[in-house]
Amino acid sequence: MKKDLPENSVTGVDVAVVLESDSPQGKVWNVYLINEKDTQIQNVLVSSKGYGTKDNREVKTTTLRHFLGDVGAQSAVKIEAIDTEVFGLTNEYWVSYYEDNIMYDKKYIFLPESIVDENLINAPFIGKPGVMIGGQN
Repeated sequence: MKKDLPENSVTGVDVAVVLESDSPQGKVWNVYLINEKDTQIQNVLVSSKGYGTKDNREVKTTTLRHFLGDVGAQSAVKIEAIDTEVFGLTNEYWVSYYEDNIMYDKKYIFLPESIVDENLINAPFIGKPGVMIGGQN
């Protein structure tokens, strides 16, 4: 049955953890959905959670769901703020959306300790440094 379903490959939709500001009080980070497509995507739903081991104990964060609505072509939308305390966990973002009445979904996973200065790039449409995972299958 599953083999009969079409494979709807996600391309041009990214998730980025962006450094908004860096001050003596600390760094402020936000997570963004980036639509690099030339077309709008509709009914965007993002589910986020963190999990892993911290101080030799299993840790799971609350699962959050964010309805972003329609995301315009060549734009970025903030999903949520993210605390540096969870950078040592696996942070998972499951993105679902419609494009041309076809549903797409993809899981984006930031591995523990992957959100570090060495992995920062200039996030498209935001113009700030961030760690980005692209929607390429």
